[in-house]
Amino acid sequence: MIRLSFPNEAVSGRLCNFDMMADFMELNAFTAPAFTSVLANEAIIGAAEDHEDLDAEFRNGEEEIVSGTVNRMEMRAHILEDTYPFRLDEQGDVVTCELTENSLGQIAYVLSLVLSNLRAMSPILNGSPLHPTDPEEQAMRKDFEYFATAALAAEIQGDAWSFGFPRPDQSSFLDKLTAIWAQLGDGHVERQRGAPPHAKDDGIDVFAARRHPDGLPGFLLAAAQVATGKSRSGKSLKGWLDSFRRRWFLMPPVTDIVPYMIVPFAMERDTFIDEVGRYGNVLHRLRVPRRVADA
Repeated sequence: MIRLSFPNEAVSGRLCNFDMMADFMELNAFTAPAFTSVLANEAIIGAAEDHEDLDAEFRNGEEEIVSGTVNRMEMRAHILEDTYPFRLDEQGDVVTCELTENSLGQIAYVLSLVLSNLRAMSPILNGSPLHPTDPEEQAMRKDFEYFATAALAAEIQGDAWSFGFPRPDQSSFLDKLTAIWAQLGDGHVERQRGAPPHAKDDGIDVFAARRHPDGLPGFLLAAAQVATGKSRSGKSLKGWLDSFRRRWFLMPPVTDIVPYMIVPFAMERDTFIDEVGRYGNVLHRLRVPRRVADA
């Protein structure tokens, strides 16, 4: 049996990080059925190892940790329906992984789950053989970008282009931008004075558009930044898209571009509200798998 590291910091203090607890259970269940009772046992052991007074300091009772985690997994199952690859028994005692063959939505969920718990962001997989190697990690980040492209296409029910560097077709920045806008027909691509001479993607990983049969501007057009690490704080496309147009268009598109952020993380409601305010529309782990399945 593969042993994962219990994230003691998730149950310290007054609040419990139930998303991290749910991730811990799902990752345990990936290789074998996992019992939710392990949460209480691990929490008690962790508190004892830290020499804490359980009565005074350990404010999240064992039952609350288990019930809160089960509730979070049930919420995920309710939102994601058949794109959620894990199942709880009726008592909430056992979690199993039930990946359906060729279910890209479920695969997108598992990929998001692993990316959310790389050692830079979570202790759960640290030291475990389930943690990807550096080359595997790079490949998984790129795979998530391709899933994000499909998800954005489904989100706006249109076409999407993977624009993040390096691009699947190995095209140059201006060649790819020109090819996309030749299909969109709104604006004329041409590098402007002062623009970087060797741009890679200039902050945009995905374009998507839902055009009208008349071929005229004024359609649904989106641009997304895909962020799989902690560094997304400086990657918002809100406020950046005007600069992008000035840099790369002789005649900018008149169609407004809707900014998106696409991430593999599960988010608390309050955190999510703030993220939308900072980054525009956000597709996260409880949205991406369904959109991938739609695509």
